[in-house]
Amino acid sequence: MSVLVVGLSHRSAPVSVLERAALTGDARAKLLQDALAAEPAAEAVVLSTCNRIELYADVDKFHAGVAELSTLLAQHSGVGLEELTPHLYVHYEDRAVHHLLSVACGLDSMVVGEGQILGQIKDALAAGQELHTAGRLLNDLFQQALRVGKRAHSETGIDRAGQSLVTFGLDQLAVTTGPLAGRRALVVGAGSMSSLAAATLARAGVRELAIANRTVDRAERLAATLASDNSALDSRAITMSEVAAALRTADVVVSCTGATGLVLTADDLRAALAERPAGTDLAVLDLAMPRDIDSAAHALLGVHLVDIESLAAASADAPMAADVDAVRAIVSEEVAAFGAAQRAARITPTVVALRAMAADVVAGELSRLEGRLPDLDDKQRAEITQTVRRVVDKLLHAPTVRVKQLAGEPGGAGYADALRELFDLDPQAVAAVRSAPTRTTLGVPEPNRGR
Repeated sequence: MSVLVVGLSHRSAPVSVLERAALTGDARAKLLQDALAAEPAAEAVVLSTCNRIELYADVDKFHAGVAELSTLLAQHSGVGLEELTPHLYVHYEDRAVHHLLSVACGLDSMVVGEGQILGQIKDALAAGQELHTAGRLLNDLFQQALRVGKRAHSETGIDRAGQSLVTFGLDQLAVTTGPLAGRRALVVGAGSMSSLAAATLARAGVRELAIANRTVDRAERLAATLASDNSALDSRAITMSEVAAALRTADVVVSCTGATGLVLTADDLRAALAERPAGTDLAVLDLAMPRDIDSAAHALLGVHLVDIESLAAASADAPMAADVDAVRAIVSEEVAAFGAAQRAARITPTVVALRAMAADVVAGELSRLEGRLPDLDDKQRAEITQTVRRVVDKLLHAPTVRVKQLAGEPGGAGYADALRELFDLDPQAVAAVRSAPTRTTLGVPEPNRGR
């Protein structure tokens, strides 16, 4: 079995396609279930963010896997397969591992070096574990990605190269509107991205902050938290029906909800502008995918709209930090380590089956000896038993240790087959060891062992 990823991102598809292909929580769950029901896939995890949709799977057939995963992405995203296919990328085996580790380090983000992707990878893995679609291989891979992402941020200066998408977006607003300090802000939504936006605005020194959300209790908790951290901030929660009134007084608006339709239309913004004091512009940041704010607002005089599409264009010109090369070196090192560990792990069931067969042979011979020498006392019997077992262990030690080392090297997959042939091991015995339940196959994450 091997890792396959099929996906699309801001690097391969225009925002208009990404927007239409965005998956709701229910759609992601159904995609995972259908992927597992498909014949080529034994495990599956979906990584879905505002600028990427990727389906990872453990498959035994490359071409069948690509065809099936591509079809499933089209079905669940609602974008036709013929339209979606030109924007899809495919990575397999080591290249798939390299891609995910690069994503975890922020190298493939719209804003290079941003750390928010780690939380999204963690959420993707948690969803796979909860639905029991992430098994041993993908658990290992995604846990490795989280560790490598943290390593990249702790051992290099990649943080200097990137910011969160929220910070980058607000910085783009400030280019045209000036500093945010002393402004009045409105945040629509109270999820992770909106909460980060609200906290960033508070740190930037806005004097008023209104938070609107369909679930008012969540907005109230966020407003209370921000107010307790900053006594100078006038922070309050409002209902969605009060957004129109808030638009008439806000200087800055940030929207990031999970809505499938527009939250603010061009007409909503036009109506708000008509009731604002003359000459007061409105700066709007739309971080949602699909978009919350009508793109027609770009044409409204007095509205400065920054959305995912304009952020993608701006980030293309952002400077790269020298530390990016160091992160790339870490990724290459970790890809090699992951591949070696997986190759070595594949031979473990064969080694276990070999030792089990040897134990059966020892037990049989000791039983035969018992019949031929019934007068042995307990001390003699124990000494003979220990000697026979020690001889077998010594004979097996060097070849089993060496075969694990060789299997961990590139091209080492054939050593398991050679071992089975040389010792005439029962394939069913090997398969039984391989399919034995583990913590990860039962949906329980392995402990974080660190490096």
